[in-house]
Amino acid sequence: MDDLDPVFDLVAGYFAMLAEPTRLKIMHSICEGERTVNEIVSVTGIGQTNVSRHLGLMRRHGVVERRRAGNMVFYRVADQTMPNLCRAVCAGIAASMDSRRPLKRQLLKLVPGKRRAAA
Repeated sequence: MDDLDPVFDLVAGYFAMLAEPTRLKIMHSICEGERTVNEIVSVTGIGQTNVSRHLGLMRRHGVVERRRAGNMVFYRVADQTMPNLCRAVCAGIAASMDSRRPLKRQLLKLVPGKRRAAA
């Protein structure tokens, strides 16, 4: 198994991206399209310095990409595995919850095609 240690290290680093609620909020804010840091700050309510720090870490791990257009920098999801994984986890947690709980409805809002089922 020692030959798989580098693989396990990479996978652990990938999952570490999901271990922070701030990064999940940032990911959610850019799942449907690219945004500037200011737009991410506005959508998430997280401070600009904190958003920039998390985006830098996410970029180093290959989770997000950035694109410059003039003096603007746009961030987008680099790896569609990440939002798909987040949505699958949300759906799995929601499936185990009592359907009358408001949290279940909120989780299902994060899963495409499940919004009608949440009502």
